[in-house]
Amino acid sequence: MVFSSIEFLLYFLPIFILIYMIVPQKLKNTVLALGSMIFYAYGDLRWLWLLAVSTFANYLLARMMRGRVVLIAALAANISVLVILKYYQGGAMLPLGISFYTFQVVSYLVDVYRKEVPAERNFIDFAAYIMMFPKLVMGPITSYGSIRQQLHRRSCSAEGLQEGLKLFILGLAGKVLLADRLALLWQEVQVTGFESISTPLAWMAAVAYSLELYFDFAGYSLMAMGLGEMLGFRLPENFRQPYMASSVREFYRRWHMTLGGWFCKYVYIPLGGSRRGELRTIRNLLAVWLLTSLWHGTTWNFLIWGMGICLLIILERQVGRLWKGKASAVCHLYLWLVIPVTWMCFAITDLGQLQIYLGRMFGLIPAVSSHGGDWQKALENYGGLLLAGMAACTPLVEWVYRKLKKRWIGMLLLALCFWLCVHRILVEGNNPFLYFDF
Repeated sequence: MVFSSIEFLLYFLPIFILIYMIVPQKLKNTVLALGSMIFYAYGDLRWLWLLAVSTFANYLLARMMRGRVVLIAALAANISVLVILKYYQGGAMLPLGISFYTFQVVSYLVDVYRKEVPAERNFIDFAAYIMMFPKLVMGPITSYGSIRQQLHRRSCSAEGLQEGLKLFILGLAGKVLLADRLALLWQEVQVTGFESISTPLAWMAAVAYSLELYFDFAGYSLMAMGLGEMLGFRLPENFRQPYMASSVREFYRRWHMTLGGWFCKYVYIPLGGSRRGELRTIRNLLAVWLLTSLWHGTTWNFLIWGMGICLLIILERQVGRLWKGKASAVCHLYLWLVIPVTWMCFAITDLGQLQIYLGRMFGLIPAVSSHGGDWQKALENYGGLLLAGMAACTPLVEWVYRKLKKRWIGMLLLALCFWLCVHRILVEGNNPFLYFDF
């Protein structure tokens, strides 16, 4: 079950919210844990037992945390399960959300070992934290310390339900009305074949995929935040208009921020961060981006993507004075040219096809049976959508949302967006989230 499905929107969510709101406060975590198991079972019943066993085992391991030996054993067990399922099996029959689940458990175990948080004594409360369906499958990665007080005491109000629903609809619109529509251009180019597209069309499709990935993942994160607010939780922000950045380094400080924060706290800083000279800093950056690449997959394209990003960040550090305090149009143009190229390394897993695509983007490989006007036809079909996507990357949408969300016209527009999304899903079917594969 996914957030942008009829089963979730019209059946699971209304029934769950109704039960959740009417039960007394002391039973809300029980309802949340059971509801989350039902949500997970609907999407992947085969692995429900693993989720339950792992949750109970990690609850006990944290309670037993007395020294480094227990921590190492606990981390080894969790990471081994992830490696075996994700890499040894080649990703076949991968449990939903296993990567995000593992990152969250690792952060909890390490924080308990460091005595930053106490081990949760109530198993139901721990299960509610780990299994919470708004963030179970694709994050945002939420530390136990940031949500501990809310687990034990939170306010569930009609106002919170309303505000959360508005945020949820905004994310749903990003996913269904932008990401899923932009995906069509990328799909058309794949069907046509990379050898047969013109250079302008290659760039258009790369931009379309870049926007699709953003609105797909950022839309999910907004929906998760909205669902959390409905349930009385404040989940962390995961995206902060990354395409408004003026460097690759800044882009990834705004993109998937909870994953970046996780790597910073549990990998980069323990290695020494940037405190021990430039060479050590470069080494630490390489370690972080190598792990980031492997987290996404073991095929060579992910290594090229991750190491390419790392190289750009290192180069930016060396010429940092050129960017400091200068978020100029040239810097933004640089970002908009570089990021779509890196996303192609992310999207195309076959190295031969990746070489062809990059060759077509830069005119280095001649086209085979290319129609010179293919980009003009694509512009007619998708030009308005591309412009809408680029406009939605700016602060404009957030500004309009904040201005209108409490007014009747804003509520009417959100209601229309919701039912337009439902109509699109009914007509075109549900399009899975891209990050389900990770």
